[in-house]
Amino acid sequence: MTPPDYEYLRRLLKDRSGLDLSADKQYLIESRLLPLSRKAGLSGIPELVQKMKGGSVDLTTQVVEAMTTNETFFFRDKVPFDHFRDSIMPEILKARASRKTVRIWCAAGSTGQEPYSLAMCLKEMGAELTGWRIEIIATDLSQEVLEKSKAGIYSQFEVQRGLPIQMLVKYFRQIGELWQINPEIRAMVQHRQLNLLHDFSQLGAFDVIFCRNVLIYFDQETKINIFNRLAKITEADGFLVLGAAETVVGLTDVFKPFPDKRGLYRPNAARAAPARPPAAGAVAPQLVAMAGR
Repeated sequence: MTPPDYEYLRRLLKDRSGLDLSADKQYLIESRLLPLSRKAGLSGIPELVQKMKGGSVDLTTQVVEAMTTNETFFFRDKVPFDHFRDSIMPEILKARASRKTVRIWCAAGSTGQEPYSLAMCLKEMGAELTGWRIEIIATDLSQEVLEKSKAGIYSQFEVQRGLPIQMLVKYFRQIGELWQINPEIRAMVQHRQLNLLHDFSQLGAFDVIFCRNVLIYFDQETKINIFNRLAKITEADGFLVLGAAETVVGLTDVFKPFPDKRGLYRPNAARAAPARPPAAGAVAPQLVAMAGR
């Protein structure tokens, strides 16, 4: 790969996905794109770049998706899900007792392990959520990983990463050497393709936003922009959950850390703009009624 080809790919990836690669990440592009080049019947990355410059939209989409990190597993890092069960949902149950609705957004849903982990957490609450209407929206830049998430089918290796055995038995069925999550859990999650660099206000307001392990790949200006826009669609008493290596501290004051809870933030009432309702003409979200079990 020539230096001009690398610079072209760096600029394209930053513009299309927000991925901000440093000058020494050429090896990463080669490891991800050489297999893609071969699959497309091309001689290598130079020919791949040539095709992209020639206007191949499909190839450009494949390149962006190949470079997007989709590392995920069930109950990843555990702590955020403890926060969800022990801190977030108890407060939400009190604050939303009159309307009995909760909206949750997984802003980098990938192949589904995070949104389905949240769905299982909610299902485990049983009778506490009888009569409540729960909506979980999972979005991702990649349509390919969203399709895998919709199917809810995972390998033995994938279900062994972080998923408690009792939940595997309770919420999955085995299909040969694979495991599929039960229809009632899949039905709790909606999937939408979305680029965080673009406007997401049409999604409406959320009580809880999980935006974990994605902003670490963005430059500071992009992070600040996304945090400010997230604040506008987070309910005033809602929650933002970030990854262990991510923080709003030193970037923006629209969110403030939750005391003694790593990775958990709340809107700063003095700074955050009010949450927006769904945009006019937007497709009405599917609301899933939780039955106590």
